[in-house]
Amino acid sequence: MNLGKYKNLIFYITTIAFFSCLMYFFIIEGQTLEIKENIVDKTSSGSTWENFQESFKTNLHHPLALLLAQIVIIILTARLFGWICMKIRQPSVIGEMIAGIILGPSLLGMYFPEFSAFLFPKESLGNLQFLSQIGLILFMYIVGMELDLSVLRKKAHDAVVISHASIIIPFALGIGLSYFIYQEFSPDGIQFTSFALFIAISMSITAFPVLARIVQERNLQKTKLGTIVITCAAADDITAWCILAAVIAIVKAGSFTSSIYVIIMAIAYVFLMIKIVRPFLKRIGDLQAGKNTINKPIVAIFFLTLILSSYITEVIGIHALFGAFMAGAIMPENAKFRTLFIDKVEDVALVLLLPLFFVFTGLRTQIGLLNDSHLWMTAGFIILTAVVGKFAGSALTARFVGINWKESLTIGALMNTRGLMELIVLNIGYDLGVLGPEIFAMLVIMALFTTFMTGPALDFINFVFKSKKDEDEPIPENDSKYRVLLSFDKPESGSTLLRLANDFTHKMNGNKSITAMNIAPVDEMHAYDINEYEESQFQNVIETSHELNLEVATLFKASTDIENDLTSITNKGHYDLLLIMLGKSMYEGSLLGRLLGFTTKIINPEKLLNTVKGKGNIFNNSPFDDFTLQILDKANIPVGVLVEKDFTAADKVFVPIFNLSDFYLLEYAKRLINNNNSQIIILDAAGQIRNNIEVKELIRSIEQVAPNHITLYNEKKIEKEFLNSQNLMLISSKSWKNLIDTKSLWLSDIPSTLIISNP
Repeated sequence: MNLGKYKNLIFYITTIAFFSCLMYFFIIEGQTLEIKENIVDKTSSGSTWENFQESFKTNLHHPLALLLAQIVIIILTARLFGWICMKIRQPSVIGEMIAGIILGPSLLGMYFPEFSAFLFPKESLGNLQFLSQIGLILFMYIVGMELDLSVLRKKAHDAVVISHASIIIPFALGIGLSYFIYQEFSPDGIQFTSFALFIAISMSITAFPVLARIVQERNLQKTKLGTIVITCAAADDITAWCILAAVIAIVKAGSFTSSIYVIIMAIAYVFLMIKIVRPFLKRIGDLQAGKNTINKPIVAIFFLTLILSSYITEVIGIHALFGAFMAGAIMPENAKFRTLFIDKVEDVALVLLLPLFFVFTGLRTQIGLLNDSHLWMTAGFIILTAVVGKFAGSALTARFVGINWKESLTIGALMNTRGLMELIVLNIGYDLGVLGPEIFAMLVIMALFTTFMTGPALDFINFVFKSKKDEDEPIPENDSKYRVLLSFDKPESGSTLLRLANDFTHKMNGNKSITAMNIAPVDEMHAYDINEYEESQFQNVIETSHELNLEVATLFKASTDIENDLTSITNKGHYDLLLIMLGKSMYEGSLLGRLLGFTTKIINPEKLLNTVKGKGNIFNNSPFDDFTLQILDKANIPVGVLVEKDFTAADKVFVPIFNLSDFYLLEYAKRLINNNNSQIIILDAAGQIRNNIEVKELIRSIEQVAPNHITLYNEKKIEKEFLNSQNLMLISSKSWKNLIDTKSLWLSDIPSTLIISNP
């Protein structure tokens, strides 16, 4: 017997047994020491079950357990309402703001007071507040990084008038509003100046992050209008936060005279950050030039800069959030570096910590306090003042400087977006005691209303000023070009689909039009690097078009609803064929996956290769992923879905015909012959071609133009070697479904496959 083979097992058993006996010995001996101590036997005071219940209740109310439970409920609720808002084409931040109010006393506390008291007891709110403040600090850091200061320097002269008018007009109206509501709604002991300044600044705020996402989603980022709006919002953000810092200093000091020292220190702090810290950070950023990762020591330096900056501004008296914003704004301007750093911060800040702030705001918002018509009328008057000041003020100023009415009103609608930035200002005012519960609730409602109205206002403006020259208008029907639209999510997929489109249209010269489209989720991009993002997405497509000497139009769109935007563009554009890659749905997955903001890749190349080698069924008895199914269902033109397996060119093409409804595939086979000199092998799987005069005539007409390019194959058994020798298989969506349902042996050997569905 070979004992060496079992030595590890023998050692393991011996070690466990020896040390278990040793522990048992010390426990037994240790119990004898209890005689000298005053030990209370807890088991004698109640049953084991009662003791367990008592222990469980204690654990349930432990601060850490309670905080974790709060985080779970908050994130799930925030993601749910954020997802709902995205589906109705509203920014997800609106859903998260609504989720906060729902979890607060306005709904949960009113209708389920016991559960609300258990989940959000007053003693737990301190922990929630501090965590939410960390989330806000990280968020303001991201906001600062998303500001493209180079654009501000280049375009400031075009937008400075609009930007400053969009602040001063609502600011003045806010002070005027304060005159009428001060006596009724200001907390005791608060001076008029402090109250009026906070009302005024709440009227003046624009939510730069939300505005930037809307601009991206509506494809305005490359237009003159988009540039003006982004520049206005960026300048607005910087100006408003500087004013807010001064307002906080005045409120804390009690008067403007007393705040002069604070303002002087704030100016010195800004000078230090711009003239000393910023060059230092730039040198560090230059060390990472060209790299795709940031090493931990450098990450630590930037995080320390963020924390120290926030600490200094908090100590000075102008709030930690201004320091976080400033730390982000002075980051190295290299777009790739900022993208890498934002990716490190964003998920934790936006997904985990920021929803805590929305709920903390919701816990402070008591809409139930507005319990009579007078209070609601006051809230309506506040909303009217906010909209007139920001919307009308921005729009009229834009019109005054020479911008047409449509673009002026669009600027006004976008600048009126307040979103999360407004809530930050309101919470600062609440913490300082300047805003009481009633006026706080009214201003939160105003923030929700002005953010929610942005989308409908833009749609209404576009409807009123609808022009025949709009880019989204369909192509005229009398244009006889054969139009192919290819939509891709990854650069390499775009290149592959372009090669396939070229095989269908190569010899058509001026009678063809190929458009490559990339629709990207808004959340994948940042305001300052959208051009670089677009360029990287289309790089492979452009290189392939040069290689093929092919003229290609490109179309890029940021979206919150990829499926609907794709089908809308497809159906409006009068295209003849849509090509997509079978694979990824940006918004696919379970409900939980959607709530948590995760994306699920249904099929990836490795999984596909494993499947075609017989290692599994990628489709789980479904011929398409849900994303593709939605496209096939909604598109009113033919759709080609490519299952890619090292596709390069459609030189040898296999076309199985399983029934009469598959005959439309011969038209696509004919295009490949005419434009790519493809060799086509048609499998008469059902034996129906030989007896169909119309189909035989079509094949004969093809042979007359291109002899020896089409072969009719009648064999019932398809050999593996035959399938492996083909470059592409053309198959109908119905026949593809049948292959999947029957788990056909073909699936282990098929070449790249284009599944064509006729509407």
